[in-house]
Amino acid sequence: MFGNYLIGLREGLEASLVVCILIAYLVKTERRDALRPIWIGIAIAVAVALGFGFALTFGSQELTFEAQEALGGSLSIVAVGLVTWMVFWMRRTARHLKAELHGKLDAALQMGTAALVATAFLAVGREGLETALFVWASVRASNDGTHGPLIGVLLGLLTAVVLGWLFYRGALKINLAKFFTWTGGMLVIVAAGVLAYGVHDLQEAQFLGGLSSKAFDISGTIPPDSWYGTLLKGVFNFQPDPTVLQVVVWLLYLAVTLTVFFAPSGGFLSRKPKSEAPASRESAKA
Repeated sequence: MFGNYLIGLREGLEASLVVCILIAYLVKTERRDALRPIWIGIAIAVAVALGFGFALTFGSQELTFEAQEALGGSLSIVAVGLVTWMVFWMRRTARHLKAELHGKLDAALQMGTAALVATAFLAVGREGLETALFVWASVRASNDGTHGPLIGVLLGLLTAVVLGWLFYRGALKINLAKFFTWTGGMLVIVAAGVLAYGVHDLQEAQFLGGLSSKAFDISGTIPPDSWYGTLLKGVFNFQPDPTVLQVVVWLLYLAVTLTVFFAPSGGFLSRKPKSEAPASRESAKA
């Protein structure tokens, strides 16, 4: 449940910050007339994300077992790729997010209502689609027959909305660079479990081999239905009897991704262009 809460919090907070920055800028510049198109764009983005999540959840139920596993495994891997890219991108741009959005909003204000709707939709929609896909993959991976994973996601999103409102009201400040760095590292650990689960799905779909080659089996020591087994599964998507391929993929992903992510320079994926001047540290203040 904690892993899903973290996903909801992290992804939801990104969207909340984007909304806060857009709304606060329009209010500050006395362009309240542009608020309606912005809210329309945000509403469309939320509706598209919910529709995408609905389609993922119910659209695969008519497929055969092998087809469901193949689809689930493939989308889990895609979700991990998107989230990995996102955590690196946000670490690089967190300090400059406000200036970047202000620039896009200024351009949209000059172009008219449709441009404002499109700006809000694109700014929030990307976060929404990424959230829907990764939440679906994570909930599927950690599903234990209860509503715990989904409740964790909803609580995380609710917390993100409350924090976003506090940012907007100026009641809360946070160093975005540090926040997104440490939550990004934790999200990478969650993503590793989703990736391993996706590999297992592809093995069950007979797309990958090695399903019967178990790396270990500690089901007797850590029963999946025990409280600590459930806790480990909810936080890390832990599986007591993984295949050799799952363990290899999990270890390689964590070793490479965390090493690059926590490198002093932020890794080559987050390196700034040479022409970009260094920016000062900025707190989230709408």
